[in-house]
Amino acid sequence: MMMQLAETPNQKNSLFNAMNRFIGAVNNMDQTIMLPSMLRDVPLDEDRELSSLKSDMDEGDMYSYYQLLKSIRRDIEWGVRCAAADERRKESMKITRMNSSASTSSSASSSSSSLSSSSDDDEEEDEDLEKQFQYHLTGLQGVLSKLTQQANCLTKRYKQEIGIGGWGQ
Repeated sequence: MMMQLAETPNQKNSLFNAMNRFIGAVNNMDQTIMLPSMLRDVPLDEDRELSSLKSDMDEGDMYSYYQLLKSIRRDIEWGVRCAAADERRKESMKITRMNSSASTSSSASSSSSSLSSSSDDDEEEDEDLEKQFQYHLTGLQGVLSKLTQQANCLTKRYKQEIGIGGWGQ
């Protein structure tokens, strides 16, 4: 379990704190929900906040959300499951092999071009990497924020279902 740290105003938007908030919300959800099976067949349609976060693949009950949130927490804490990572690695190896064999013949002819264009390309690639990083960081923080909200809503809804709606708030 990750230790939760106090946030300073400057760190409020850090990725680390976004992950901490999400993990804390899921831990609270996990500690509050003593009987996850009670969530089966409880539709999300009654809760506007949860149903707005629903994706096409969701089964549409609170139990599926509970399992999904726990799975995402596990992936954040322990890394992506090895089987999925191995499958992606194998797929990228196939693509890399196909691209490298096709580009070998073209790279021989392009290597004789001027070296100054190479340094310009490196600068553009560095700038692109920074833009890509910022784009994905912003997206990840947005997703973690929505998932945190989802975990908090699910916890609140569970309390309402079992009749302790106002406790612990």
